[in-house]
Amino acid sequence: MAGKRDFYSVLGVDRQASAREIKSAYRKLAVKFHPDRNAGDKEAEGKFKEAAEAYAVLSDSDKRARYDRFGHQGLGGGGVGGFDAEVFGDFSDILGDFFGFGFGDMFGAKRAHSSGQRGADLRYELHLTLEDAAFGVEKALEIPRLETCSACTGSGAKGGIAPDTCQACAGHGQVRFTQGFFTVARTCPQCAGEGRVVREPCTQCGGDGRVEAKRSIEVKIPPGVDTGTRLRLSGEGEHGRRGGRTGDLYVDVVIEPHATLLREGPHVMSELELTYSQAVLGTTVSIETLWGEEPLEIPPGTEAGNRFELKKKGLERLSGRGRGDHVVRAKLSVPHPDDLSPEQIEHLRKLAELEGSEVRDDKNVLDRVRDLFG
Repeated sequence: MAGKRDFYSVLGVDRQASAREIKSAYRKLAVKFHPDRNAGDKEAEGKFKEAAEAYAVLSDSDKRARYDRFGHQGLGGGGVGGFDAEVFGDFSDILGDFFGFGFGDMFGAKRAHSSGQRGADLRYELHLTLEDAAFGVEKALEIPRLETCSACTGSGAKGGIAPDTCQACAGHGQVRFTQGFFTVARTCPQCAGEGRVVREPCTQCGGDGRVEAKRSIEVKIPPGVDTGTRLRLSGEGEHGRRGGRTGDLYVDVVIEPHATLLREGPHVMSELELTYSQAVLGTTVSIETLWGEEPLEIPPGTEAGNRFELKKKGLERLSGRGRGDHVVRAKLSVPHPDDLSPEQIEHLRKLAELEGSEVRDDKNVLDRVRDLFG
């Protein structure tokens, strides 16, 4: 630790430098001390590694924050955990795209093709009911994906015979040529960067090393999920080529609309229709919640829009901080006169008289026609 230089000093920037300034400073140092320009120069090689290590920390906001606060000690005891030449794979946007540099053989590191190509990540859209979201559920998913061919064990060659080393690039996956004072590395056109050539392809997978298959996966959905929740199942994506790592499966949750309930985060909303007499005099009703029927006291004088809460009758919070509420909104039910009996209408007229309210003398259509034509 005592021998490590300050990363800001290594890149020649101040501690308030922006991400763009850090990237620009690193790019200049990387070009200056690149081993292809300084063949056999151990000092240049050391400075190149030092600049790469500094950039790996300062270009990452989390690592930079830890470094600013705790110094090298805040990075786990070794800068970026001990220098690894494979870190250069993360810098292709800085050097590879600008200059065509390849880091495959540098400092003994192997290119990604030698350890296989990682399988693709997959996405599955899972539709659930509101009840599923409330209580959690286990679902069996049928996932179509590419899996390692059993006939060739992923080699792509007939009978599982190991592919031949590409003669054009000697197995490196790259061919190099000189442009001025730069040595440029390009993907080998003979083997498409794999470093190996299949002479006789497998008849089952056509030389790809993978075949289409379906996998059944049991997924446990925790209570409280909502539309937009994403579950990551590591290693359940497509198999990699030539022994590469398997990708991941991402399950995106979609909650279907409920017939009578509306969800708002962990809370559930519903409407309750009250008659005029219930609203005026008060009543006790039964509310259907996700957790069963619950009694609700409606006080006298309830108005349309009044809200009542049934505590902890909503959904679980994914954070584990308890359960939401079921909120009931009062709605006044006003019947049409045609739906009322003559007795009910008569009582309403008497109520209007007691209130001193003027109401329409609502005759039926036939009576109005008779009045019009005498």
